[in-house]
Amino acid sequence: MREVEISVLSTPGNRPDQATAGQGPTTEGRRSLRPLMQLVPYLGRYKLMIAAALLALVSAAATTLVLPMAVRQMIDHGFGADDPQLVNSYFLLLVAVAGALALASSCRFFLVMWIGERIVSDVRADVFAHLTRLSPAFYDSARSGEILSRLTADTTQIKSAFGASASVAMRNFVMFVGAVSLMVYTSPRLSVIVLAAIPVIVLPLIGFGRMVRKRARAAQDTIAESSAFASEMLGSVRTLQAFTAEKQAASRYGTAVETAFQAARGALGARALLTGFAIFVISSSVVAVLWIGAGDVFAGRMTGGELGQFLLYSILAAGALGELSQVWGEISQAAGAAERLAEILRIRPAIQAPAHPKALPVPPRGEIRLDGVAFAYAPGPESGEGLAATGSGPGASAADPASPVVRGVDLAIAAGETVALVGPSGAGKSTLFHLLMRFYDPTAGSVRLDGVDLRDADPEAVRARIALVPQDTVVFGSTAADNIAYGRPGASREEIRRAAELARAHDFIMALPQGYDTVLGERGITLSGGQRQRIAIARAVLKDAPVLLLDEATSALDAESETLVQQALERLMQGRTTVVIAHRLATVLKADRIVVMDQGQIVESGTHAELVARDGLYARLARLQFETGARALRDAS
Repeated sequence: MREVEISVLSTPGNRPDQATAGQGPTTEGRRSLRPLMQLVPYLGRYKLMIAAALLALVSAAATTLVLPMAVRQMIDHGFGADDPQLVNSYFLLLVAVAGALALASSCRFFLVMWIGERIVSDVRADVFAHLTRLSPAFYDSARSGEILSRLTADTTQIKSAFGASASVAMRNFVMFVGAVSLMVYTSPRLSVIVLAAIPVIVLPLIGFGRMVRKRARAAQDTIAESSAFASEMLGSVRTLQAFTAEKQAASRYGTAVETAFQAARGALGARALLTGFAIFVISSSVVAVLWIGAGDVFAGRMTGGELGQFLLYSILAAGALGELSQVWGEISQAAGAAERLAEILRIRPAIQAPAHPKALPVPPRGEIRLDGVAFAYAPGPESGEGLAATGSGPGASAADPASPVVRGVDLAIAAGETVALVGPSGAGKSTLFHLLMRFYDPTAGSVRLDGVDLRDADPEAVRARIALVPQDTVVFGSTAADNIAYGRPGASREEIRRAAELARAHDFIMALPQGYDTVLGERGITLSGGQRQRIAIARAVLKDAPVLLLDEATSALDAESETLVQQALERLMQGRTTVVIAHRLATVLKADRIVVMDQGQIVESGTHAELVARDGLYARLARLQFETGARALRDAS
């Protein structure tokens, strides 16, 4: 289950044995901008826009580099000729050059920013799509707040690099190369002085860049951790307030934010030091050039216009190099962000369709067979660095997180049969549901649907034939109609209404402010537990799958609602293979067969009457529940 995907953002050097789940980024990735190279495939999608941006970039740089030439001509010829008209013509030329520069610069800005926005949108879409394909084993340990931080904050950092920063970097690089070339053409002697300062600037630039990348990565990781904590607390705000833990949560978040600030301050300090050093060296070299050049003008070795031209080119080159020193820090931060996103995209889903999946038979029958099935939750499901939360997967033993949850289960369910799974908590009932949905693969044995081993089939094809009503109902922050049609987005309003009626949800939905168009709020917070359960039942009704899994489907209902929904479920179960998990034995008395589980094994199987007659675990559970219920009724009366 701990495999690693070589995704669209992977580099040739990332082999599966090198980038195992949970392993941190390589040292090489931390010391270079190599993670940004993994975004090159995205750039390849927009070659025409990139070509237009480069054309605008070169045009803007070339126009800027013309200005010193015009200034030289004006100084040497315009002022020297004492002809105001000639001076005016040079000024008009400068205005025309400024207009061309403005047009080229605006085109460059728009095109480069468009490319940055487009790439980030594509990366976000790919990362989210990849996250939806990762198996539940990943989310058993991953922190949702950390994932969201990478999906939002890190992609924003990349957008900055490929938008504004990339635009500035490319413009200043072309400007620097052009200005240096024209400096050498204007005065090779003075150029030696300026060029000698470049290594003094570039070498510290590389060293500081590594420091910035390291500290930027630390800042991003710390911010993500605080985001994960905030997401968890705000998602459970009622529990937080019920236990009066507001001050404790605020204090912990404040500490996390302060830690993030300290990490960010370190990165900012390194960038500020780098920028100040670059500006000092550059300015000093320009002053030295002006000083020596003035002597050359007095000695007649060059004209005032040539000195002015050279000085402007040196200022342009120095300014470009100074801008590059600042942009280098921003690009280094983006490299850290790209590295964190690549960590997610390198994680390979534990559950995947085989290269040549075996087709399920048509029409579906709904036959289920488990042969010698055993399963143990992994102690730490696949996860990237910084994504894992504390603890093991669900159902894992605290003492031995890899201990089997299900052991040697043999079970055959005929098409159209209703089988109830009962037993104490932790017996492995929900795990069997997870295996039937192929959220996990068994560690031993096989699970078959209509004669096909689930490992040989496409997981989507398997899940398309199963409708699930979970114990912990999920209601999304959309309309009631959208929630019911979640498994069938193209369902008509009449089909949605009919499903709601069968689930006894229609009446309370119509009582909502906008009926079926009412937005139910995040996680259905505006609904009662019973109402959320009936939405889930309506969703299963509409899916109309041949296999129905009911996990305590009536647990959140009051007595009256339970009776109505039970009637709806009985109609829904007709002609379908149904597997029911129930702790309240009164809800499974009509099942064709009751399978009793204990400590991951099947210990009894039969009808209610047969199991009571055997006087085993089921009989003890039945006596406990029914006698407790009867005693409660007597006490109430």
